[in-house]
Amino acid sequence: MFRRISQYIAEVKGELKKTTWPWDSNPNARGFKKYRELWGSTLVVLVAMIFLGAYVATFDVILSYIVNWLISVAS
Repeated sequence: MFRRISQYIAEVKGELKKTTWPWDSNPNARGFKKYRELWGSTLVVLVAMIFLGAYVATFDVILSYIVNWLISVAS
């Protein structure tokens, strides 16, 4: 069991070495410049979530009006 755990940890370390991280590896980069890619990606996700939320909310309002109208016509 301990061999499997140590093998798993070794494989995780190996995979993490292959990744590219969303910040600048230059040790001289400071502040916003160091995390430029991270900030850009975060901003893209936030804008996409706002547009998706607006899209869902718009259709929710439209469909609720349609359902309410159908209920009022049927009664």
